[in-house]
Amino acid sequence: MARNAPIVLIGIALTVLLACSPKSTNLSLPLQTPETFSNTSAHPLSEHWWTDFGNANMDSLVNRALQSNFNLETAWQRLRAAQALVSGESAARFPDLNVRLGGEVERPKSPGDEKLRLGITSEYEIDLWGRISSGIAAQHYRAKATHADYQTAALSLSAEVVRTYFQLTSAQNRLALFNHQIETNQKVLSLIKARFGSGQTRSVDILRQKQLIESTREQKIITESRIQVLEHQLAVLLGRPPKAKIAYTPLSLPDLPPIPDAGLPAELIQRRPDVQKAYNILQAADRELAVALSNRYPRLTLTASGSSTSNNISGLFEDWTSNFAGNLLAPIFDGGQRRAEVKRNEAIKSEQLYSYGQKVLTAFQEVENALIQEKKQSEQIASIEAQVTLVRQTYDQLRIEYLNGLSDYLDVLTALTNEQRLQRDLISAKLELLEFRVALYRALAGGFKTDRETNNN
Repeated sequence: MARNAPIVLIGIALTVLLACSPKSTNLSLPLQTPETFSNTSAHPLSEHWWTDFGNANMDSLVNRALQSNFNLETAWQRLRAAQALVSGESAARFPDLNVRLGGEVERPKSPGDEKLRLGITSEYEIDLWGRISSGIAAQHYRAKATHADYQTAALSLSAEVVRTYFQLTSAQNRLALFNHQIETNQKVLSLIKARFGSGQTRSVDILRQKQLIESTREQKIITESRIQVLEHQLAVLLGRPPKAKIAYTPLSLPDLPPIPDAGLPAELIQRRPDVQKAYNILQAADRELAVALSNRYPRLTLTASGSSTSNNISGLFEDWTSNFAGNLLAPIFDGGQRRAEVKRNEAIKSEQLYSYGQKVLTAFQEVENALIQEKKQSEQIASIEAQVTLVRQTYDQLRIEYLNGLSDYLDVLTALTNEQRLQRDLISAKLELLEFRVALYRALAGGFKTDRETNNN
């Protein structure tokens, strides 16, 4: 009975201590989730949302970027490192096993002085308060946060490729418009020169028209520079050098596909990877707080060992001495270090809770912003189109009056300049409308599985 007394005492101590095992608090979102968004469309949200535009060339570029973009590959390697940390942390669930082989020779040497020693030791900590399991869970949640970070990077990359493609298309359309406007302005200049030769106009009208041509050429030069910069940007997004030739088809800007169903705000929280990243970081902070609480309680470690000593190798496996021990280590005084660590982790957890709440609010705001911006941008485009029609009619009428000597050329020039400016504004407004739709897709979309994930499963 006396031999088993230590084990009995340890068992009684464990029973008492387990009754006061540290507990971590529950988590809840620090805000009231709205019931619905402004949008009530019935069109389902596609996982690969960019395919809704119906542009096969653009779809191909997005897929290439998802395979070869270096920033996305960097995020993938961070995910692999985080997953390896989970595996390393999980090893604490199992006992370690070490083998030690040693030898010694005494001087002056005499027969039998050579000694060989072989030892095997194993140590295992019983997870009394969930310290080990909480640490593993913390790393698991951090790995999930890193995976959400990778999904966010993939989503952002796809949106950036689509935006760049539309910007290139818009720039090419503007370039074609500038060429057309320069040609139109040169024809008007020829007409003015002809009237000047017959004494029907002033030389200042020729100068004004030449200035308009040069101003249009200046805008054309800026657009040509913009096109090259965007081509460089697209190449780098695809993991290519800036001067690499990327095949793209600069057609006219597409019409908007049907507006996607925004769904419920509660669904968005579960769907958006950046929100899920914040949630998993919060969960990891909660588990790390549990670890800090557990560190204030005793640890029970079981140790088993076996050893053998002999003058030769064959004798090492004949006689073995074994030992089994249990050690209970209880902290008594540490100057308040463990208590301070608990407070630090409590503050970190509260910080991550409010960070998560802010991320959720930002997600709701991005959806509502994109919805209202798209709606008002459509109204703005309708207004610009109406202005283009009106200024065209004004220009045609003033041109006739000018040719008949009834109005001054400055009025004609003003109308022509306004018409050409509105034509350029219309292209820019249509591009901005598409960018608002991309922002809406980006705000609503969830993470999607890339080929890299599929191939590594």
